[in-house]
Amino acid sequence: MSALGSPVRAYDFLLKFLLVGDSDVGKGEILASLQDGAAESPYGHPAGIDHKTTTILLDGRRVKLQLWDTSGQGRFCTIFRSYSRGAQGVILVYDIANRWSFDGINRWIKEIDEHAPGVPRILVGNRLHLAFKRQVPTEQARAYAERLGVTFFEVSPLCNFNVTESFTELARIVLLRHGMDRLWRPSKVLSLQDLCCRAVVSCTPVHLVDKLPLPLALRSHLKSFSMANGLNTRMMHGRSYSLMASAPHKRTSLRKAKTTRAPQSPPGNCARNSCKVS
Repeated sequence: MSALGSPVRAYDFLLKFLLVGDSDVGKGEILASLQDGAAESPYGHPAGIDHKTTTILLDGRRVKLQLWDTSGQGRFCTIFRSYSRGAQGVILVYDIANRWSFDGINRWIKEIDEHAPGVPRILVGNRLHLAFKRQVPTEQARAYAERLGVTFFEVSPLCNFNVTESFTELARIVLLRHGMDRLWRPSKVLSLQDLCCRAVVSCTPVHLVDKLPLPLALRSHLKSFSMANGLNTRMMHGRSYSLMASAPHKRTSLRKAKTTRAPQSPPGNCARNSCKVS
Protein backbone atom coordinates (compact mmCIF):
# COMPACT_ATOMS: atom_id res chain seq x y z
CA MET A 1 0.00 0.00 0.00
CA SER A 2 1.44 3.38 -0.93
CA ALA A 3 0.67 6.91 0.07
CA LEU A 4 -2.18 8.59 -1.84
CA GLY A 5 -0.93 10.28 -5.01
CA SER A 6 2.66 9.19 -4.37
CA PRO A 7 4.50 6.00 -5.33
CA VAL A 8 6.50 6.17 -2.10
CA ARG A 9 4.99 4.20 0.75
CA ALA A 10 4.33 5.95 4.04
CA TYR A 11 5.55 2.88 5.96
CA ASP A 12 8.04 0.04 5.72
CA PHE A 13 6.03 -2.74 7.38
CA LEU A 14 2.31 -3.33 7.91
CA LEU A 15 1.15 -5.43 10.87
CA LYS A 16 -2.29 -6.46 12.11
CA PHE A 17 -2.79 -6.67 15.88
CA LEU A 18 -5.83 -7.79 17.86
CA LEU A 19 -6.77 -6.44 21.29
CA VAL A 20 -8.67 -9.13 23.15
CA GLY A 21 -10.09 -9.33 26.65
CA ASP A 22 -13.33 -9.13 28.57
CA SER A 23 -15.67 -6.21 28.05
CA ASP A 24 -15.00 -2.98 29.95
CA VAL A 25 -11.27 -3.59 30.46
CA GLY A 26 -10.40 -0.37 28.60
CA LYS A 27 -9.37 -1.61 25.16
CA GLY A 28 -11.12 1.37 23.60
CA GLU A 29 -9.25 3.68 25.97
CA ILE A 30 -5.96 2.27 24.71
CA LEU A 31 -6.93 2.97 21.11
CA ALA A 32 -8.20 6.44 21.96
CA SER A 33 -4.88 7.34 23.59
CA LEU A 34 -3.07 6.98 20.25
CA GLN A 35 -3.17 10.58 19.11
CA ASP A 36 -1.64 9.94 15.69
CA GLY A 37 -4.02 7.09 14.85
CA ALA A 38 -6.83 7.21 12.30
CA ALA A 39 -10.12 5.87 13.62
CA GLU A 40 -11.61 5.33 10.18
CA SER A 41 -11.36 1.78 8.92
CA PRO A 42 -10.55 1.12 5.25
CA TYR A 43 -12.95 -1.84 5.44
CA GLY A 44 -16.54 -2.12 6.46
CA HIS A 45 -16.81 -3.78 9.86
CA PRO A 46 -19.82 -4.80 11.94
CA ALA A 47 -20.81 -3.66 15.39
CA GLY A 48 -18.55 -4.95 18.12
CA ILE A 49 -15.33 -4.21 16.23
CA ASP A 50 -13.37 -0.99 16.64
CA HIS A 51 -10.45 -0.24 14.35
CA LYS A 52 -7.58 2.20 14.43
CA THR A 53 -4.30 2.59 12.60
CA THR A 54 -1.11 4.14 13.91
CA THR A 55 2.50 4.33 12.77
CA ILE A 56 5.43 3.76 15.11
CA LEU A 57 9.15 4.08 14.58
CA LEU A 58 10.96 0.81 15.27
CA ASP A 59 14.75 0.72 14.88
CA GLY A 60 14.57 3.57 12.38
CA ARG A 61 11.83 1.87 10.32
CA ARG A 62 8.21 2.97 10.01
CA VAL A 63 5.80 0.25 11.10
CA LYS A 64 2.11 0.78 10.43
CA LEU A 65 -0.17 -1.03 12.87
CA GLN A 66 -3.76 -2.00 12.20
CA LEU A 67 -5.30 -2.36 15.66
CA TRP A 68 -8.57 -4.24 15.96
CA ASP A 69 -10.51 -4.09 19.22
CA THR A 70 -12.78 -7.12 19.49
CA SER A 71 -15.63 -6.81 21.96
CA GLY A 72 -15.40 -9.07 24.99
CA GLN A 73 -19.09 -10.00 24.94
CA GLY A 74 -19.96 -13.61 24.19
CA ARG A 75 -22.17 -12.76 21.19
CA PHE A 76 -19.13 -11.37 19.38
CA CYS A 77 -17.03 -14.54 19.67
CA THR A 78 -17.81 -15.48 16.08
CA ILE A 79 -16.64 -12.02 14.99
CA PHE A 80 -13.39 -12.54 16.84
CA ARG A 81 -12.87 -15.88 15.10
CA SER A 82 -13.26 -14.28 11.67
CA TYR A 83 -11.03 -11.29 12.43
CA SER A 84 -8.34 -13.45 14.03
CA ARG A 85 -7.42 -14.74 10.57
CA GLY A 86 -4.34 -12.98 9.32
CA ALA A 87 -3.52 -11.46 12.72
CA GLN A 88 0.22 -11.20 13.34
CA GLY A 89 0.05 -10.23 17.01
CA VAL A 90 -2.37 -10.42 19.93
CA ILE A 91 -2.58 -8.10 22.94
CA LEU A 92 -4.25 -9.75 25.94
CA VAL A 93 -5.81 -6.97 28.00
CA TYR A 94 -7.17 -7.11 31.54
CA ASP A 95 -8.11 -4.47 34.10
CA ILE A 96 -5.83 -4.39 37.16
CA ALA A 97 -8.83 -3.19 39.20
CA ASN A 98 -11.03 -6.10 38.06
CA ARG A 99 -10.04 -9.57 39.20
CA TRP A 100 -12.58 -11.26 36.92
CA SER A 101 -11.01 -9.78 33.82
CA PHE A 102 -7.64 -11.28 34.79
CA ASP A 103 -9.15 -14.71 35.46
CA GLY A 104 -10.83 -14.55 32.03
CA ILE A 105 -7.49 -14.38 30.19
CA ASN A 106 -7.33 -18.19 30.19
CA ARG A 107 -10.52 -18.35 28.12
CA TRP A 108 -9.11 -15.92 25.57
CA ILE A 109 -5.88 -17.88 25.32
CA LYS A 110 -7.90 -20.99 24.44
CA GLU A 111 -9.70 -19.02 21.71
CA ILE A 112 -6.39 -17.76 20.32
CA ASP A 113 -4.79 -21.21 20.41
CA GLU A 114 -7.76 -22.57 18.48
CA HIS A 115 -8.19 -19.87 15.83
CA ALA A 116 -4.76 -18.17 15.71
CA PRO A 117 -2.22 -20.72 16.94
CA GLY A 118 1.38 -19.64 17.21
CA VAL A 119 0.65 -15.92 16.93
CA PRO A 120 2.94 -13.82 19.17
CA ARG A 121 1.16 -12.21 22.10
CA ILE A 122 1.80 -9.96 25.08
CA LEU A 123 -0.06 -9.51 28.37
CA VAL A 124 -1.18 -5.98 29.25
CA GLY A 125 -2.58 -4.85 32.60
CA ASN A 126 -4.65 -1.76 31.83
CA ARG A 127 -5.66 1.25 33.95
CA LEU A 128 -2.52 1.55 36.01
CA HIS A 129 -3.81 4.95 37.14
CA LEU A 130 -6.33 2.98 39.27
CA ALA A 131 -3.56 1.33 41.26
CA PHE A 132 -5.26 2.38 44.51
CA LYS A 133 -8.10 -0.02 43.52
CA ARG A 134 -5.76 -2.78 42.40
CA GLN A 135 -7.12 -6.33 42.64
CA VAL A 136 -4.40 -8.06 40.58
CA PRO A 137 -0.90 -7.81 42.11
CA THR A 138 1.90 -6.99 39.70
CA GLU A 139 4.00 -9.92 40.89
CA GLN A 140 1.18 -12.38 40.23
CA ALA A 141 0.57 -11.04 36.72
CA ARG A 142 4.30 -11.09 35.94
CA ALA A 143 4.60 -14.68 37.14
CA TYR A 144 1.58 -15.63 35.02
CA ALA A 145 3.17 -14.00 31.96
CA GLU A 146 6.40 -15.91 32.57
CA ARG A 147 4.49 -19.19 32.65
CA LEU A 148 2.90 -18.28 29.33
CA GLY A 149 6.26 -17.19 27.92
CA VAL A 150 5.00 -13.71 26.96
CA THR A 151 6.08 -10.17 27.70
CA PHE A 152 4.17 -8.28 30.39
CA PHE A 153 3.28 -4.58 30.57
CA GLU A 154 1.15 -2.43 32.84
CA VAL A 155 -0.19 0.58 30.97
CA SER A 156 -2.24 3.68 31.60
CA PRO A 157 -3.94 5.38 28.65
CA LEU A 158 -4.93 8.27 30.90
CA CYS A 159 -1.26 9.01 31.71
CA ASN A 160 -0.03 7.79 28.31
CA PHE A 161 2.26 5.34 30.07
CA ASN A 162 3.69 2.25 28.33
CA VAL A 163 1.03 2.19 25.60
CA THR A 164 3.34 2.88 22.66
CA GLU A 165 6.11 0.84 24.30
CA SER A 166 3.89 -2.26 24.46
CA PHE A 167 2.95 -1.96 20.77
CA THR A 168 6.59 -1.40 19.85
CA GLU A 169 7.75 -4.49 21.75
CA LEU A 170 5.11 -6.70 20.13
CA ALA A 171 6.02 -5.35 16.68
CA ARG A 172 9.69 -6.15 17.35
CA ILE A 173 8.80 -9.71 18.43
CA VAL A 174 6.71 -10.26 15.29
CA LEU A 175 9.32 -8.90 12.88
CA LEU A 176 12.18 -10.80 14.50
CA ARG A 177 10.15 -13.98 14.43
CA HIS A 178 9.59 -13.65 10.69
CA GLY A 179 13.24 -12.78 10.04
CA MET A 180 12.37 -9.28 8.89
CA ASP A 181 15.25 -7.80 10.87
CA ARG A 182 17.53 -8.67 7.93
CA LEU A 183 15.66 -6.16 5.79
CA TRP A 184 16.48 -3.16 7.93
CA ARG A 185 20.24 -3.70 7.82
CA PRO A 186 21.03 -2.43 4.30
CA SER A 187 24.47 -1.11 3.39
CA LYS A 188 23.39 2.37 2.41
CA VAL A 189 23.78 5.90 3.67
CA LEU A 190 21.86 6.54 6.88
CA SER A 191 18.85 8.82 6.68
CA LEU A 192 18.84 12.18 8.40
CA GLN A 193 16.44 10.82 11.02
CA ASP A 194 18.75 7.88 11.78
CA LEU A 195 21.75 10.21 12.03
CA CYS A 196 19.90 12.50 14.45
CA CYS A 197 18.79 9.55 16.61
CA ARG A 198 22.31 8.15 16.62
CA ALA A 199 23.80 11.51 17.59
CA VAL A 200 21.41 12.01 20.52
CA VAL A 201 21.59 8.43 21.79
CA SER A 202 25.38 8.28 21.58
CA CYS A 203 25.76 10.97 24.25
CA THR A 204 22.63 10.35 26.36
CA PRO A 205 22.14 7.35 28.69
CA VAL A 206 18.91 5.52 27.91
CA HIS A 207 17.57 6.09 31.44
CA LEU A 208 17.91 9.86 30.92
CA VAL A 209 16.11 10.02 27.57
CA ASP A 210 12.77 10.62 29.34
CA LYS A 211 14.22 13.78 30.91
CA LEU A 212 15.08 15.40 27.57
CA PRO A 213 12.95 18.45 26.67
CA LEU A 214 11.43 16.68 23.65
CA PRO A 215 7.91 15.56 22.68
CA LEU A 216 6.82 12.26 24.19
CA ALA A 217 6.64 10.47 20.83
CA LEU A 218 10.18 11.52 19.96
CA ARG A 219 11.52 10.35 23.34
CA SER A 220 9.85 6.99 22.76
CA HIS A 221 11.52 6.73 19.33
CA LEU A 222 14.91 7.52 20.85
CA LYS A 223 14.52 4.82 23.51
CA SER A 224 13.49 2.29 20.88
CA PHE A 225 16.45 3.27 18.69
CA SER A 226 18.96 2.95 21.53
CA MET A 227 17.66 -0.44 22.68
CA ALA A 228 17.50 -1.80 19.14
CA ASN A 229 21.09 -0.85 18.39
CA GLY A 230 22.42 -2.51 21.55
CA LEU A 231 23.30 0.78 23.20
CA ASN A 232 21.20 0.19 26.32
CA THR A 233 23.74 -2.29 27.73
CA ARG A 234 26.35 0.42 27.90
CA MET A 235 23.95 3.23 28.71
CA MET A 236 22.45 1.50 31.75
CA HIS A 237 25.85 1.82 33.41
CA GLY A 238 25.87 5.54 32.79
CA ARG A 239 28.43 5.39 29.98
CA SER A 240 28.17 6.63 26.45
CA TYR A 241 30.16 6.52 23.25
CA SER A 242 31.60 9.96 23.92
CA LEU A 243 33.03 8.82 27.25
CA MET A 244 34.36 5.57 25.86
CA ALA A 245 35.94 7.35 22.92
CA SER A 246 37.70 9.75 25.23
CA ALA A 247 39.24 6.96 27.31
CA PRO A 248 42.08 6.15 24.84
CA HIS A 249 43.02 9.82 24.66
CA LYS A 250 43.22 9.91 28.42
CA ARG A 251 45.54 6.91 28.53
CA THR A 252 47.69 8.42 25.78
CA SER A 253 48.01 11.66 27.66
CA LEU A 254 49.08 9.73 30.77
CA ARG A 255 51.80 7.98 28.79
CA LYS A 256 53.01 11.31 27.47
CA ALA A 257 53.08 12.68 30.98
CA LYS A 258 55.22 9.79 32.09
CA THR A 259 57.69 10.22 29.25
CA THR A 260 57.96 13.99 29.58
CA ARG A 261 58.28 14.02 33.35
CA ALA A 262 60.96 16.45 34.49
CA PRO A 263 64.08 14.85 36.01
CA GLN A 264 64.22 14.97 39.77
CA SER A 265 67.00 16.89 41.48
CA PRO A 266 69.50 14.82 43.44
CA PRO A 267 68.95 14.56 47.18
CA GLY A 268 70.72 17.00 49.42
CA ASN A 269 73.04 14.44 51.05
CA CYS A 270 74.31 13.12 47.72
CA ALA A 271 77.94 13.94 46.98
CA ARG A 272 78.65 14.71 43.37
CA ASN A 273 82.05 13.04 43.56
CA SER A 274 80.54 9.68 44.53
CA CYS A 275 78.08 9.64 41.63
CA LYS A 276 79.18 7.56 38.69
CA VAL A 277 77.58 7.26 35.32
CA SER A 278 77.20 3.62 34.35
